[in-house]
Amino acid sequence: MKLFQTYFFNYILIAFLTFCATWYFISNDKNKLVTASEKSIESVVTISSSNSLSYSRQENGIGSGVIFSKDGYIVTNLHILSGQNINVSLNNGKYYPASIIGIDKNTDIAVLKINAEEELNPINIADSENLKIGDRVLAIGNPYGIGISVSNGIISATGRDYGNPYLQLIQTDAAINPGNSGGALINENGNLVGINSKIFSKTGAYQGIGFAIPSNLVVQISSELIQFGKIRTTWIGNFRVVRIRINLENEIVNALKIVEIDSFGPLYEKGVRTNDIIIEINEEAGTWNNLSKSIRFAGLGNDIKLKLFTRNKEYKLVEINSDQIKKIN
Repeated sequence: MKLFQTYFFNYILIAFLTFCATWYFISNDKNKLVTASEKSIESVVTISSSNSLSYSRQENGIGSGVIFSKDGYIVTNLHILSGQNINVSLNNGKYYPASIIGIDKNTDIAVLKINAEEELNPINIADSENLKIGDRVLAIGNPYGIGISVSNGIISATGRDYGNPYLQLIQTDAAINPGNSGGALINENGNLVGINSKIFSKTGAYQGIGFAIPSNLVVQISSELIQFGKIRTTWIGNFRVVRIRINLENEIVNALKIVEIDSFGPLYEKGVRTNDIIIEINEEAGTWNNLSKSIRFAGLGNDIKLKLFTRNKEYKLVEINSDQIKKIN
């Protein structure tokens, strides 16, 4: 009987401790998400645009934006700026007119500027390269203009192009609806990992697949826009390529064949010549989209790494550092 009582007591104790631990972790998880929301929600704003000279609730476009600096720089999506007159609404209810600092059509990013009377709360930014599939995220924005809201989800995938090879989008199942565009995708620590940008939907509303521009790309693009008002053109030389498919080591791969190149510029100076074949670009396939993407992003401080199958039937690695690439204002 004593043995039975001992086993029964131990069983009850283990069950109680398991319940306490489960309750603690669930409570702690909820508190973490609440803390993350509270930390970031003041950094997300509502953006409205219209063609009227005075502010009206009948805006042509409404979306969200993220405060990037205390002096009033705000990052958003270009596609929500459908009118000439742009207003930004803070969470405290105050409205401010905004001016456009710069836009980039390729990445759908725009930078605005407001002159606020109060101190603004810029968002903290995380390294989007550290994202893992399954990571918990929160989407913050103004869906359908009903007010700033928070939705919960995970990272479903990374590196999605969804028709735009420049972006390498983050895919999430956190609810993103019309009006959320330009808002923040944050991690469990309340730090920005992306700017909510678009959804896959047959109805125009949330169907479980949303996309965000990675924070690292957002920082690169917005920094360039703030400094120069545009994305500078990048030049690595005058050359012409044709798309081919080539058999390398019993594998058919997409590649680009150099059919013409001028005898000056970074590409030529690195030894690239006519009839060389580009088979990899920054460890991605040798396609025109990947080449144009790498050249464009070189203007943002990135290097270009090419793997060639040369005219001499040899493999060759060519690296053009960002400081060797000409940037044209």
